[in-house]
Amino acid sequence: MSINKTFAQTQLKLSSALHSLTVPDLPHLHTDLFPMTLRAKLLAAANPLPPSQQCPRCKAELGAANKIYSQIAVCDFCGYHFVCPAFKRIAHLADTDSFHSIGHAIEPVDFLHFTDNQPYSVRLRKYQQQTGLDDAILVGRCRIGGIKTVLVVLDFRFMGGSMGSVMGELVTFAFEYARKHRLPVVTVATSGGARMQEGIISLMQMPKTAAAIQRFHAAGLFYVSILASPTTGGVFASFASLGDVMIAEPEAIIGFAGPRVAEQATGQQLPSGSHRAELLLASGHLDAITARADLPQVIATLLKATAVHPKQHHTHNIQTNKLPQVSSTTTRNTAWESVQLTRHPQRPTARDYIRYLSPNFLELQGDRCNGNDPTIVTGLGEIKGRTVLFIGQERHPATRQNSEEAAQIRPRPEGYRKAIRMMKLAAKLHCPLITFIDTIGADPSIESEQHGIASSLAHCLSTMSSLPVPIVATIIGEGASGGAVALAVADHILMLQNAIYEVIAPEGAATILYRDASRARQVAEQLKLTAFDCLNLGVVDAVIPEPPGGAHIDPSSVMQALEQHLLYAITNLESVPVKHLLTRRYRKFRRYGYFQHKHYLEIRAFTNILAHLLHQLQNPLRARVSSLVARLTRPKHSFAT
Repeated sequence: MSINKTFAQTQLKLSSALHSLTVPDLPHLHTDLFPMTLRAKLLAAANPLPPSQQCPRCKAELGAANKIYSQIAVCDFCGYHFVCPAFKRIAHLADTDSFHSIGHAIEPVDFLHFTDNQPYSVRLRKYQQQTGLDDAILVGRCRIGGIKTVLVVLDFRFMGGSMGSVMGELVTFAFEYARKHRLPVVTVATSGGARMQEGIISLMQMPKTAAAIQRFHAAGLFYVSILASPTTGGVFASFASLGDVMIAEPEAIIGFAGPRVAEQATGQQLPSGSHRAELLLASGHLDAITARADLPQVIATLLKATAVHPKQHHTHNIQTNKLPQVSSTTTRNTAWESVQLTRHPQRPTARDYIRYLSPNFLELQGDRCNGNDPTIVTGLGEIKGRTVLFIGQERHPATRQNSEEAAQIRPRPEGYRKAIRMMKLAAKLHCPLITFIDTIGADPSIESEQHGIASSLAHCLSTMSSLPVPIVATIIGEGASGGAVALAVADHILMLQNAIYEVIAPEGAATILYRDASRARQVAEQLKLTAFDCLNLGVVDAVIPEPPGGAHIDPSSVMQALEQHLLYAITNLESVPVKHLLTRRYRKFRRYGYFQHKHYLEIRAFTNILAHLLHQLQNPLRARVSSLVARLTRPKHSFAT
C-alpha cells in the first residue's frame, strides 16, 4: 500500500486532528485502520521534524513550542531555513484539504542488488520507516490560491532527495497528467542528485523528465520551479531548471555539482558565497529569492495569471472622446525644451508607473544565460483586474550596489534577453504586454558587443512582431535609437507630451554632422523628435497630456491619464482575433518609409530636360515667329505702268 494513497489522502485532510494527538496516541488511532508496516510510516510522517534542534545560525534552541519552526521548519528568531519535510511543504503551499495524490502506487526496487556498507534494499526500508514515504517524492493535484495545480514535492530526508526510477517516473507522470488536464505545475526541489544505487538507470531519469517537460511547454502550459536547499546534481540539471519561473529560498545551496564535489573535482577551495541562491540570482538564472513563509502568496499570484477570466475583457468601456487629450490651446514646447524636460532628474520612471498601475507587481529577473540587467525591469502585474506583463526601461536602476552599477544607465544584452523571456511568458499566459520606453540608447561597450547586443535587439524586434497577444508601448521619457525601438513593436503606441523619440540623441547628431555637440539645440528641431512630430509622422497613435512644466510636477495626473489610455487600448485590442491582430501589426510597420519609385524619377528627369530644351529654343523661335508674322502682315504696294 502506497503512502501516496494513504497518508496524502487521510493524514493531510485530518492534519489538524492528528497534530492535536500525542505520539503515544497514534498507534491506538491507527491500529485497526492500517497494517503494522504502515503504522511506522504514519508515526514518522506525523512528526517529521526533530523534537528539538539548535539553529546553526543564531544558536537558538527550537522545538514544538516555536510556531514558525513547527509549521514550516524556519527559525522563529533569525529566519534560517531548515530542510522541510514534504508533508509540511504540501500543508504550507496547498489550500486546506485540497491535496489529492495522483499517480501509480510504486516504490523503488534493488534491481542491481547494490551493496555498499549495507544493501540498497535494507537502506530503502530504513528511510521508508524514518520518513513515512515510499521514496523521496510526493505528487498530487491540489489548489493553490484557488487555482487547480499539479504539485510535486521532493523530500531530502529520504536518501538526500536523490532521483531514481520512482522519482523519474512520478515527475514524468505529473507533467503528462498536467498536460492532459491543462493544468499548471509547481515543483519543490531539494536533492543531492542522481541515486547511485540505481546506476546508469538513475541517470536516464534526466532525459526522461526533461522530454516530458518539453512536451508540456509545447502545449503552452505554465511551470513554476522552487529550489530549496540543497538542490544539486541531476535534479538541478534536469526538470528543476526548466521552469518558466524559477524561485529559490534564501541562502539555498544550489549548483550542478555540490560544493564538496566541486572542490574535489577542481582541487581548489570555493570562494565565499558560491553555490548559493544569491549568486544565481545575480547571474541571471533565477527570477526571485523568496522566503518560505511568503511562497504561498507568491505562487498564488503567479498561478492566478493562468486563470481565464472571460468577463474581464468588457469591464472597462472607455469612450474615445473621454480619453485625456492635449488641449489645442496648449503652448507646445520647442524640440530642445522637450529634450530638457524628458531628462529632468525628477521625471517619473518605469518603476513609478508600474507601481501606480499595479501595486502588487511581482518582479521577475534574469536572462537565464549571463546576468540580470537592472535597467530593464520586468514582471507580472494587474491593471484593474487584468493580468498583464510589464517590461520597462528604468533610467534610475533600483539596484545600485557598487559604482559600476550606478554608472550603468544603458540597457545591456542581458536586459533585452530578459525582455524576450517575458514576451514569451506573456504569450504562454495569454496576457497583454505593456512596455515603457525610456533610454538614452543601448550599451555600446565592448562587453555588450561580446555578449551580443545587436543580436539581442534584433531578436526583441522579431519576437514582438509575431507575439500573439496585444502589445501597448508607451514612450515615457527619451526613446533613443535601436535600444528604444527594440521594445516598441506594438499594436498601439502612446507617447507622453514631453517625451522624445529619436534616431540619435541631438548631441550625437551634432557631433557627427558638425563635429560640434554644442549645436544640439539646432539639430533637435531637424530630427522631428517631439511627441507631436511623431504623431504627425504616424509613428505614435496618441499623445498623453502632461502638466505645464513636465510630468514631475504632477505625476499622479499623468499616471491616471496613462491608465485610461492603456485600458482603452487593451480593451479594443483584446477583441481582435489573433490572426487579424498580427496582420494589423505587420501592416502598421510595413507602411513606414518615404520614397519615390524609379520610373517616376525617370519621367520627371525627362520632363525637366524637355522643359530646359524648350527654354533654350524659346528666344530663337520667338524671333522667327515675329519675322514671319511681320512678313505676312506687311502692306502690298502697286506700281504705275
